[in-house]
Amino acid sequence: MIFIWLPKCSTCQKAKKWLDDNGIKYTLRDIVLDTPSEEELKIWINKSGLDIKSFFNTSGLKYRNLGLKDKMDSMSFDDKVKLLSSDGMLIKRPLLIGDKIIAGFKNYDKLK
Repeated sequence: MIFIWLPKCSTCQKAKKWLDDNGIKYTLRDIVLDTPSEEELKIWINKSGLDIKSFFNTSGLKYRNLGLKDKMDSMSFDDKVKLLSSDGMLIKRPLLIGDKIIAGFKNYDKLK
């Protein structure tokens, strides 16, 4: 599995601890230093079965500063993916990439 996180993020730190405590092996990847590419995001979004909106960090400053809440409905899928791949701070974190794709920590119970 790949655990994509922001090291300073407290939710990411909790998720990492949960993975460690549950003996789940993963490879760490910093979401800002190694932002997922458009190709990766397309694969993960399609594999996840989730709406692309689930991959946006809607509570983040970057999302709010860009006024994305009002722009989402008029953007194409490809435009959204391109935007996500342009800045790791726009992507919901943590992301867990494995047999299942999980965006956000609250869904880790699906791993059990």
